[in-house]
Parts: sequence; C-alpha cells; structure tokens
Amino acid sequence: MKKIVILGGGESGVGAAILAKKKGFEVFLSDLSEIKPQYQQLLLENGISWEEKKHTEMMILDADEVIKSPGIPEKAPIIKKLHEQTTPVISEIEFAGRYTGSKMICITGSNGKTTTTMLIYHILKNAGLNVGLAGNVGQSLALQVANDPHDYYVVELSSFQLDGMFQFKADIAILLNITPDHLDRYEYKFQNYIDSKFRITQNQTENETFIFWENDPVIKTELAKRNIQSSMYPFALERTEKTKAFIKNNELIIKTLNTFFTMPTTDLALQGIHNTYNSMAAGLAATVVNVKKENIRESLQDFQGVEHRLEYVATVRNVRFINDSKATNVNSCWYALQSISTPIVLILGGTDKGNDYSEIEELVNKKVKGLIFMGLNNTPLHNYFDGKINNIFDVQSMQDAVNEAYKLSSDGDTVLLSPCCASFDLFQNYEDRGRQFKNCVRKL
Repeated sequence: MKKIVILGGGESGVGAAILAKKKGFEVFLSDLSEIKPQYQQLLLENGISWEEKKHTEMMILDADEVIKSPGIPEKAPIIKKLHEQTTPVISEIEFAGRYTGSKMICITGSNGKTTTTMLIYHILKNAGLNVGLAGNVGQSLALQVANDPHDYYVVELSSFQLDGMFQFKADIAILLNITPDHLDRYEYKFQNYIDSKFRITQNQTENETFIFWENDPVIKTELAKRNIQSSMYPFALERTEKTKAFIKNNELIIKTLNTFFTMPTTDLALQGIHNTYNSMAAGLAATVVNVKKENIRESLQDFQGVEHRLEYVATVRNVRFINDSKATNVNSCWYALQSISTPIVLILGGTDKGNDYSEIEELVNKKVKGLIFMGLNNTPLHNYFDGKINNIFDVQSMQDAVNEAYKLSSDGDTVLLSPCCASFDLFQNYEDRGRQFKNCVRKL
C-alpha cells in the first residue's frame, strides 16, 4: 500500500489526509505545532494516525509522497531531506485535483485575489450553479472532493500553493497583478516569485481560459517571453483590440465572442479602481461559464465585500476607522491609501518580509499625518520613514495603536490599519489582528 505523509494539521492538511484515506492510502499526518481540537477530532473520526509538536523523521522519510502545508518553506530541514531522497512533495490542491473532473476557476495575484474569489463564488452561487469555495478561503478542496463534491470550484491560490502544483490544470486561470511579495521565500529574487505566479497557467491548452490585467507591467513583460496556449481574456481600464473587459463612458463593458455586457460603474457594489479590476475579472470568469447577464449584473451590485479588506468599522466623533488587516504587503497598502481622500493616520508594522516602502512613500507624504508602528521590531520602518513624517509612534499592542491613532486624528480624518507586514509577531494571523482592531475601535 502506498504511504502518504501529510505535513501540517490545519484545514488543508487534514482535508488532504481524509481524501488520501478515502482513496485507500496508508496515511500519517505530522505537525510541528499543536493541532487544533476540531482537526484532531476529524483525524480520530477518520482513523488517521497523527502526531503534533514534532516531526518523527523515520516516519516522514518513509513516505512514497508527501503533501505539505503551504506555510512550510522549501528550506525547512525536513523538506530538504525529502528532496535529497527525491520523494515527491506536492500541495493539497495538486493532490485533490487528481480525484475530480470538476471545472476549476483559479485566482492568483499579489492583491485582490480574496475579493475576486469571493465575488466569483457569489456570482456562480446566485446563478444556481453547484459551486464550492476552496484554496486560501472556504473549506479545503481535498475535503470537498472527498465528502461534498461540486461541479465547479472557485479556488484562491497563493504562490506557495502554486509551487507545489505540477499536473493540476485550471480551466479558468486568473492573474490579477504581480508586485513584489514574500521575497523572503524566493531567495529575494523577484523573478522566482513571478515564475511562481505564472504556474497558474501551466498545463493549459487552447481549450482553457487565461484572464489577466492587460496593463500590469510585469505580466506584459512575461507574456512576451512565454508561449501560453490558453484563450486570452485581458481586462483593462482602456480598450485595445484584444481587451475583453474595459471601461467606457463610466460603463463596465464585457465584450467577448458570445457576450456583450454593460453596466454603469456607479452600480458596482465594490468601488475604487482596484475593485473595478476585480469586478472585471469576476465578470469575465462568469461569462466564460455562461452565467446569464442578469445574474452577473445582480451579483456585482449586491456583493458584500470581504472582512479585513478595506472594511469600514465605525465612525467615532467624525473619525472613520478602516480595517485593512489583510494588507500584508506594501502594494496592498498602496491600494488602500489611494482609495481614501481624507487625511490619514496609518497603522503599520508586523513581521517585515523584506519590504520596499518606496512604493507608498509618495502617498504617505501626500495623505498621511501620522504613522503608528505596531510590531516587535520596528527598525525597518524607522529606517525608512524617520525624518519624512513628523508624527511617528511605536506601540506593542492593538489597544495602544488604536488609542494613539485616535489621539492623533482630527475631525474628518480616517484611521487606517493597513500594516504592509505579516502578523505573526503580535497576533495569531491577520484575522486575529483585524478582529482585535475592530474590538478596540468599538470600545472607544
């Protein structure tokens, strides 16, 4: 019997373990950290052997194939040993893809992927399609394939997930944008990260679809170098002869061989330029799977947005508070700053991934009246911003961050949590950081 070892006992790992067990493999799951009680329960119910707080090398190196959590870097000692002995190491998505013939709509990009994923899922669900939500959001794809199969899956993919995908093929691949992110995982080489993002198009033929932002400078350069086989569906604000979704006279227009769709941009639930791109990408994906125009229009109008992404929290004595905790890179913060027209008190900081803050410098100079650095090590932020902004404060907790920001702000200002950094120094994850922010704001 083939032995499969799973590294990581979270949503993705436990889902992969259950699917592997169901397909008749010998399964062992190992996690260096603690496994949450609900996942322990699932492993026990499914008769899967597991360990936590350690990796028993003898058990792991004995595997025929290893499925690893996206959070485990390639340079982890156990992964290096597996590579040395040429044991295949794959992602949960790659594994799940072997056992389903359902249509895969896959979304990646440095920014906007969660919003676009949720928006496509919302459109397809409202149109009555049998659709599952997976990848970085929703339930594990493997678990759904095992226990709750759907005809369509909308899958948000990070570069880390794509790195472990080899034979998997997206029926519709969406690449929203590429800006430097996670370079600490890519030997600080931007090209390595770009190559990772472009894996979303691997194995596609002319029967599949590739939706992308036509004016992204990085995507443009790469397309000239690559021979991508799939049908191209570019979107942009201004139309060229190839553009399939664009804006003209304040109308969002989708024009493909089979569809001519228009809708006033003022009717879109999601406002702001970056959200217009997200709506275009989602609208194109929906037309490719033949969702009716009325359904697309309705869903683009009533979509509720994503928690922790430019999420309005409250207005306290005429100061608006916006939770953008999901902005774990500099480009996300750039979008947030660009979308706000009032003076801003900006909360930054966390685990710095080798960030280049020059991208937001101009907007910070123009719009930001005070910076609050919230992290265990704020040195990189001080090195960049000291002397450029007058009001800079260091804090070590969310309570202090919100209190300082509130003190700094005046009538009509916006306090924006858009950290540019990962959250793991002070918080469990970006959701925990965002929820703490909202709780502290509501106590003001």
